[in-house]
Amino acid sequence: MTDPLPQSSMSSATLKTEEGFELLCALTNVELSSERRERIANWDLSALDWSEVLRLAEYHGVLPLAARNLIEHYCVKDGRGLPPEVERSLRSAYEANLRRSLWFGAELARIMQDFERQQLRAVPYKGPALAQLIYGDLSLRSFSDLDFLISPVDFERAKQALAEIGYRPAADLTPDVERFWLRTGYERSFDSAAGKNLVELQWALLPHFYAVDLRVEDLLARAGTAVVGEREVLCLSPEDSLLALCLHAAKHLWTRLIWLSDIAETLRSYSRTQTIDYSLVFSRARSLGIARILGVSFWLVENVLRAEIPKSAEEIIAADPQVPILGSEFATRLARGATYDFESTEYFRLILKLRERRGDRLRYLSRLVWTPGAGEIAAVRLPETLFPLYRIVRLGRLIRKLVR
Repeated sequence: MTDPLPQSSMSSATLKTEEGFELLCALTNVELSSERRERIANWDLSALDWSEVLRLAEYHGVLPLAARNLIEHYCVKDGRGLPPEVERSLRSAYEANLRRSLWFGAELARIMQDFERQQLRAVPYKGPALAQLIYGDLSLRSFSDLDFLISPVDFERAKQALAEIGYRPAADLTPDVERFWLRTGYERSFDSAAGKNLVELQWALLPHFYAVDLRVEDLLARAGTAVVGEREVLCLSPEDSLLALCLHAAKHLWTRLIWLSDIAETLRSYSRTQTIDYSLVFSRARSLGIARILGVSFWLVENVLRAEIPKSAEEIIAADPQVPILGSEFATRLARGATYDFESTEYFRLILKLRERRGDRLRYLSRLVWTPGAGEIAAVRLPETLFPLYRIVRLGRLIRKLVR
């Protein structure tokens, strides 16, 4: 067993990590204000552990954006600036992400062309579509897969369409299990010769047990179009896109800066054209019981990234006294790089606190207990006639987790 670090060394390491995180927050903006550029230019380099800064940027998914901003806006004063090896690392990371993004952009166009031939209605969201529409540049956001929202009734045709261009399900499921998963799950991943888990077909934004009953058919019906990589594709309406990004960030308990950046850039990019109907966003959020999730998301964008948010977003924060309390808790966890076991009682407890209505909390608890997941299906193989017993398997596995 090694000796613990001296307190002074631990404090120094902690301070450098905190300083690195603060720098990333300042850099996580597509358009930097003059005040923010000046702050970055005058940052005390001696307080930074560059290996830690690069590690944090990679972990938080903001390395391309941080690299662009550091290289473009870091002013050299009195011979000070980015260390040459750091600049090389940043340029290398930025260029590698650009190559990956261009590949995914081309693959998105190929898949959408295939779906259109099959007359399949699919909405690409996150990934290249989000990078192009919200960040204005494929190179500024990192992503590792392509996500498509489809109606569950179209899943089989979409799966066959992907098979024709070389994609296969990442996990082998029998037809009866796959039908069951379409009722209880929300996504299927697909591999190709180029790599694993490159495509996800999703027929819901969240798993069933989260008890947020936003029908994907409604999202598809409200979808518009946008140009991504010189190709017109379907896209979520601005209001639905904002809701989807807040839900995605909340599902992961806002543990990475990139998810805050997505929300901040959505607010910024649409503010110019005034194309988000905030009254409609908040009406849908209240109807779904996720107004608190929106409030916490906006609070974190404003207080962690120091980004401007519209007055309407301020109002939803002010409407719920729990929002700043929860926001402060998640901001602290985010800054220290907290991770979660997404099958732990701690995670379930935090998700429960994010629902403002008692009825939604009860539905969440009920579905959490009784909705089988991939773990239950993998743990026990049952014939289709006995699939209802997966609920018992689910309950048993949850009880084992509680008594550990």
